Amino acid sequence: MAPDAWDGECRVGAFAFRPLTQEDAEKIAGWRYPEPYSFYDWESDPDDLAELLDATARADDYVAVEGVDGAVIGFLHYKRPHRATLEIGLGLRPDQTGRGLGRSFVEAGLEYARRRFAPVEFKLAVAAFNRRAITVYERAGFAATRVFTHRTNGGDWEFVEMRRPA
Repeated sequence: MAPDAWDGECRVGAFAFRPLTQEDAEKIAGWRYPEPYSFYDWESDPDDLAELLDATARADDYVAVEGVDGAVIGFLHYKRPHRATLEIGLGLRPDQTGRGLGRSFVEAGLEYARRRFAPVEFKLAVAAFNRRAITVYERAGFAATRVFTHRTNGGDWEFVEMRRPA
């Protein structure tokens, strides 16, 4: 796939990437994570929830990820702050977390992004308390570059910015 060409679907390994539909967005908005990961419930941040549910706001920055059975098991969100760097956000369906799927999910998402956007570098931010995700990102080649405070979910939270070459 040529960089920035979006033909509607792409398969990488066991995962299929496709545009996120309104039905997908509504289901994802209802995902509920166990503590302490309920921080990632969409209702925790009304602005993020509004973006997810607004087809125009999410445009094709959001991608649904299907597993081998064709069910949506996650999503990816891509932002391009400048041409060389691609910022990613992602989430696995709650019943898919903690099962060893994280690294293959992240690596497939990165490969999809390479094909679609041809970035030089990937960047992400993760809540500092989320050691489980930080470990997955480190195993996928990301390294912490800074720690910062971000106002979200009704408070100030510490986040870790991580980067890796594309």
